[in-house]
Amino acid sequence: MIVIPAIDLKEGKCVRLEQGLMDKDTVFNDDPAAQALEWQRQGAELLHIVDLDGAFAGEPKNKSAIEAILGAISIPAQLGGGIRDLATIEAYLALGLSRVIIGTAAQRNPDLVKEACTRFPGQIVVGIDAKDGMVAVQGWAEVTDISAADLARKFEGFGVSAIIYTDISRDGMLQGPNLEATRALAEAVAIPVIASGGVSRLEDIENLMAIEKSGVTGVITGKAVYTGAIKLAEAIALTKGNV
Repeated sequence: MIVIPAIDLKEGKCVRLEQGLMDKDTVFNDDPAAQALEWQRQGAELLHIVDLDGAFAGEPKNKSAIEAILGAISIPAQLGGGIRDLATIEAYLALGLSRVIIGTAAQRNPDLVKEACTRFPGQIVVGIDAKDGMVAVQGWAEVTDISAADLARKFEGFGVSAIIYTDISRDGMLQGPNLEATRALAEAVAIPVIASGGVSRLEDIENLMAIEKSGVTGVITGKAVYTGAIKLAEAIALTKGNV
């Protein structure tokens, strides 16, 4: 299992939200590139970037910060938020991102995911965010009537590299991940699943490692590593069996 630190961008700054609410943000670093470099220094093998403004606007909004991050690090990075068409995907990959994450557009237009996987093999990730098991879109502002598992099944066979599953009710709350929902999603599809939301302590990562055999191959951590509740280097060492 891989531990992936998150950098959430709002107005060019590195922030964290509570339950996806834009008015409940905490600024952790005015310099996202410096923060990205610090996560790399602590052993991160992959960086998770979210353009929060882009997620709500439906188009890229933090390009300069993203470029600064990519210019600072040598590890791969993946990005989501406001990616709604092939042109945006192509532009982001041209910047040097390793993978892009399609969220809202994946729910509304599964064919976009299929075409993107064909054009950019190995570089497309689907983000599924859910509240009470139901998919949420538009920066989590709208909850749909489709279940996370049903949506995930639509992408089988497309060539999706991974599904990032976020339980909105846990995100930014440090209450622990929704293990049952994460395992159920991972067992519903053959696509690798990355857990996101609620990780607050090393035991949470241990619990996710216990369901790795179900197809949970990674975990994204944000607030916990910013507050020091989890030391990123320790979490990485844990997953590598070095603790």
